Order: sequence, then C-alpha cells, then structure tokens
Amino acid sequence: MIEAIRFQLLLATFAGWVGRQQSAVISYLIEENRVLKEQLESGGKRLRFSDDQRRGLASKGKPLGRKLLHQIATIVTPDTILAWHRKLIAAKWTYPSKRVGRPGVMKVIVS
Repeated sequence: MIEAIRFQLLLATFAGWVGRQQSAVISYLIEENRVLKEQLESGGKRLRFSDDQRRGLASKGKPLGRKLLHQIATIVTPDTILAWHRKLIAAKWTYPSKRVGRPGVMKVIVS
C-alpha cells in the first residue's frame, strides 16, 4: 500500500514537471509565431527584429536552455537567443558601482 502511494506521488511529480516543460515550450513557440506574423506584415525579405521582439524571444527562450532550443527554435539560433538574453535582459540588472570617496565640490562654491 505504501509503495503504491509512493509511486503515485512520484508519477504526479513527474507529470507536473513535464507539464511545466511543455508549457514553457508552447509559450516560446507562441512568441515565435507572433514575431513571424509581425515580420510578414512588414513585408521585408530579411528578418529584422526590434528590441521588443528580441526581448520577448529571449525571455521565453532562456528557461528552455540551449539543448531544447536546438530542437524547437526555427527563426534564429539558440546562441543568438541566449546572447539577446545576456544583452537585453540580464544587463538590465547590472548597476553601476557607487562612487567611493568624498563628493566633488559644487561649481557655485568654487567660483
């Protein structure tokens, strides 16, 4: 009886993990389709992405990882998606270091 409960718990945990993974893949593919539709409406031959489009693909693609992106990404390479993430999203959280030392003298006081 206890073994059956353990097996059911393991099965439920695994099903939840697979469901989250599939949900992330579907979310990325929906974003990719949205970007492709926008590109088709613009009528250009070459795909030129705006920063918002890059940011959307990067935010949806990063959690999937390089290996899974190799299987599903069709319009850009996984390395490009991860590079966009580093440039557009991860860089958002890098703050300049605070200046140390005594503050400068105001120009009014100097003159």
